[in-house]
Amino acid sequence: MALPDLTPEQRAQALEKATQARRRRAEVKAALKSRETPLSEVLKLAETDEAVAKMKVVTLLESLPRVGANTAAALMDEIGIAASRRVRGLGPVQREELVRRFG
Repeated sequence: MALPDLTPEQRAQALEKATQARRRRAEVKAALKSRETPLSEVLKLAETDEAVAKMKVVTLLESLPRVGANTAAALMDEIGIAASRRVRGLGPVQREELVRRFG
């Protein structure tokens, strides 16, 4: 699929939007890592915040203290979450299980 031709102004707006989304995801990951924000609150936030909703679940889990790539992968496999799943795509049972395990 070919990318649409964008005017310089449209390109600048798209770059700014992408930068804001990356910053927002970084803020959320830092808040999880420092235990300022519980996982349950981040999952609720994903309902209204587009940047958080589009974050991959594996990235979200790896942001938690004491959870690395192997632990996140094993946990996702155990709960039945695909590696490519984004936070918005989690089902209610998957959300409940993550909240149960991480608060």
